[in-house]
Amino acid sequence: MVMDMILTYVLFAVGIYLLIKSADFIVDSSSSIAKKFGVSSLIIGLTVVAFGTSLPELVVNVFAAINGSGGLSFGNIIGSNIANVLLILGITAVIGGIVVKKKTVWKEVPFALLAAFALFAISVKTFFGEGSRSLGVIEGSILLVLFAAFMVYVFVSSRKERKSGAFVEDIESHGWKVYAKLILGLVGIYFGGLWVVDGAVAIAGQLGLSEFLISATIIALGTSLPELVVCVVAALKKNVDMAVGNVVGSNIFNILWVFGIIPFIRPITIPKGIGFDLAVMFFATLALFVTMFIGKRHEMTKRDGWVFILLYVLYIAYIVVRG
Repeated sequence: MVMDMILTYVLFAVGIYLLIKSADFIVDSSSSIAKKFGVSSLIIGLTVVAFGTSLPELVVNVFAAINGSGGLSFGNIIGSNIANVLLILGITAVIGGIVVKKKTVWKEVPFALLAAFALFAISVKTFFGEGSRSLGVIEGSILLVLFAAFMVYVFVSSRKERKSGAFVEDIESHGWKVYAKLILGLVGIYFGGLWVVDGAVAIAGQLGLSEFLISATIIALGTSLPELVVCVVAALKKNVDMAVGNVVGSNIFNILWVFGIIPFIRPITIPKGIGFDLAVMFFATLALFVTMFIGKRHEMTKRDGWVFILLYVLYIAYIVVRG
């Protein structure tokens, strides 16, 4: 019994590591190819890197859906998105402040707001006590249509932009090493997702905690580590467009792409009582927009960063007390 518990925790930790490392492999190879074709740093952040850093959430949700664990699915996405904005951008701002292009503020962030609102709207019955419902094929289709609209915007924008010195790790853009990284990444992310979900369900049962709590805290922080690494490095290299584009793009992918695809595998049961969490996710994104809009500086200062981090700590404290 004790050995089984130890093995569960070990596989859970190894699973999170595999998710992070495998996503890194996939991002490296994909970003290298994008750089080769002259894609701008903002577009890479909003698509290639956002796709790669959202892979852990996708894989976790696939296995959670197969297991019928709606709490894990919603906890992972909501927790990751809140961590991306309040914690990761907060840390990025503390490192050196964030100043972004106007179009990033006015176009990409509103898309993230739309995604958060769409998820809230299609889940509204749960919040008014009418019982638990599911995200089915219809809801998934709505999210995928919005995702398609976002992708159209991204690629139309990319055609108008010239190569702008994209911040991408300088790795080989051809040859067997890139393909080997891609294959290793895909294999690793599969087993990582499997072990994380199985471990989370087991740990929640052992500790008497909800799957949502485990997913919104430990798993969300684990799967958000790729975003944190990308943003910190981008901030240190003074490429904040990459940092903001990565977070905003990842949040959009998490909701519109992940929650759009998963219902076609299996409907996702919406847990009761997550209205507050979805509201926090929406208002965190709104706060990002307002913070950068006030004074027309399009800037997030170090002080703003500390406020965002504090809000994240308060949210985590609340859901831990809530259980």
